Amino acid sequence: MTGAAGFVGSHLTDALLARGHEVVGLDNLSTGQEAFLERARQSARFSFVGGDILDGALVRRVLEGVDAVYHMAANADVRGSFSAPRTDLEQNTLGTFEVLERMREAGVRRIVFASSAAALGEPDLFPTPENCPTPRQTSLYGASKMAGEGLAAAYAEGYGFDACVLRFVSLLGPRYSHGHVFDFVKQLAADPTRLRILGDGTQRKSYLHVEDCVRAMLHVCEDARPAGSGGRFEVFHLGVPEFCVVRDSARWICDEMGVSPQIEVGTGSRGWIGDSPFVFLDVRKAMDAGWSPEHTIESSVRQTVRWLLDNRWIIDRRQ
Repeated sequence: MTGAAGFVGSHLTDALLARGHEVVGLDNLSTGQEAFLERARQSARFSFVGGDILDGALVRRVLEGVDAVYHMAANADVRGSFSAPRTDLEQNTLGTFEVLERMREAGVRRIVFASSAAALGEPDLFPTPENCPTPRQTSLYGASKMAGEGLAAAYAEGYGFDACVLRFVSLLGPRYSHGHVFDFVKQLAADPTRLRILGDGTQRKSYLHVEDCVRAMLHVCEDARPAGSGGRFEVFHLGVPEFCVVRDSARWICDEMGVSPQIEVGTGSRGWIGDSPFVFLDVRKAMDAGWSPEHTIESSVRQTVRWLLDNRWIIDRRQ
């Protein structure tokens, strides 16, 4: 697995080990945390390799004896993508190419690719289905993820890969380390009298608990689409059949922290360039396959706040 020490990757590693799989984790620890692998390291079926997916020789060695690749590694800083445009190209697009090409050399033909709702830019149809027309891209991060999807589709067509693409909404839960809940908690921990919201706070967003996401990944990619089932390239949307307004999320966060700050909002429906004002995926395909989320958006936000307050080291680490 690439990105094994990350937010999603570490949870997925734990879940795969719980199913009895052997897991080889690759991570350069640029955003992943060693602490997230504490449980995995207790298993004799887990091994960790420190390194970058752009190191083709290293990736090729890691793939020896591997049956399938869960490709979770990526730069996920959507907001900062235009200030460092090469990062998304290298870490997301070229990194995905490197993984696919080394898989081809090693004879590994099964990949699960973590994409994003951001790959859809700003669609016109809500809830947005998997087969919606792809609109213009509004973020370099989203463009890099859609490019990765295109590469996976091409390798499925040209080299017979079995590629399953999962487009997530933003994820929440334990080990969460970036995003609006993190930013709000960090602000309020430093000054509980003031909370600044980027944009006017009317942005409508859908969120998914990381535990629900991992359950969906395993159900869709292993149970509903087992190896050898004949699948080539398929896309699934993962989220919950609801959305919230950012101001509501801010209210839940303040309530969990026991604070009543002065709320300062900006202008416009976007907090930054590339911030989609409405994210709401149609998840019926995954649900029809037998999966359903167990957490609501509100409960996910509140649990994430509690985890951050109990694990302030991760806030301090990002000062």
